[in-house]
Amino acid sequence: MTAKIRFSWHAIVGPAAIILFAQLAQAQTLTALYSFGGHANDGTLPQAGVIRDSKGNLYGTTFNGGTLGYGAVFRVTAAGKETILYNFAGMPDGSAPNAPLLRDTAGNLYGTTAGGGSGYGTVFKLTPNGGFSVLHSFAGGLGDGCLPFSSLLLDAAGNLYGTTDQCGAFGFGTVFKLDAIGNQTILYNFTGGADGSYPYAGVVQDAAGNLYGTTAFGGDFNHDCTLSGNTPGCGVVFELSPTGQLTVLHAFQGTTDGMWPYWGVTLDAAGNLYGVTATGGAYCGCGTVFKIIP
Repeated sequence: MTAKIRFSWHAIVGPAAIILFAQLAQAQTLTALYSFGGHANDGTLPQAGVIRDSKGNLYGTTFNGGTLGYGAVFRVTAAGKETILYNFAGMPDGSAPNAPLLRDTAGNLYGTTAGGGSGYGTVFKLTPNGGFSVLHSFAGGLGDGCLPFSSLLLDAAGNLYGTTDQCGAFGFGTVFKLDAIGNQTILYNFTGGADGSYPYAGVVQDAAGNLYGTTAFGGDFNHDCTLSGNTPGCGVVFELSPTGQLTVLHAFQGTTDGMWPYWGVTLDAAGNLYGVTATGGAYCGCGTVFKIIP
């Protein structure tokens, strides 16, 4: 019988190293640059991360709050001064922005709202001088997506790409494209089967124009990762070609590989994909970090 050898952290690094690591940890300082006030002139519940410009300004959204209660777009300077750049009104501009913003070289901000518009969410643009426009208002149903929780991708031609969590031809979400003047094309409708269902996060693109992303559910139905009200399957990582051909690169099994990849993937120069799963894994079911090679 093969014995299991367990290493002691203290035996490997020694007491002196433990003290050094503790000192290094204590040396880190966290500064709250801004605390949201929760009043009518401020946002509340920032659900997504922030992006940063060359001057050190941070840009983000709040899910609720603002003067009308439907969320806001904000800027925080390096010195911690906040400015509300836009207050959502629900209809027709959108409500509940839930994803990180995208900023182009001209300083325009792009984002999605999970609700509002025609009732199913929007894609919006905010110029540096405060000009706001709805680029697309989702119609829901079988002919369009709904609930765009995803961030956006901007290509060199000015096209925007993203996903909707639900609706589409089969009701399980879509990958969409908006051209520079706002014309929308549904690039793919998820069927809820082996191809996946409910793409929550955005997509990334390689030099050949292929898109990569994840779905939170669907995939391999031989493994039970079902939540009440959701389709079976533990989620997938997919590739979508410029011609609309979808390939499942990995279908999660809910074991050591993880399950429910709610967030998207990161693509490196060699074509490797990286991401995380919300749960599953080898130990406590606490999630995984994964890599997929080309």
